[in-house]
Amino acid sequence: MSEQYEYVPHQLLRRRVRDIASGVEGELMAVINENVSDTGVERWVELAYIRGASGREFTTSAANVEPAP
Repeated sequence: MSEQYEYVPHQLLRRRVRDIASGVEGELMAVINENVSDTGVERWVELAYIRGASGREFTTSAANVEPAP
């Protein structure tokens, strides 16, 4: 099995973004291509890590990230 994650460049890093799925806004801290499989078959997903107003980070699909209005 290869690495469990790798960082992905993203044009909105360190900028204010909105998670389309939840409507929550925050700062995009990282986008990581992660192997989320717990079996022998790899399953890679691009996850966006967003730091909300509380200071806590949450993840969402990188496809759900858009610039905050």
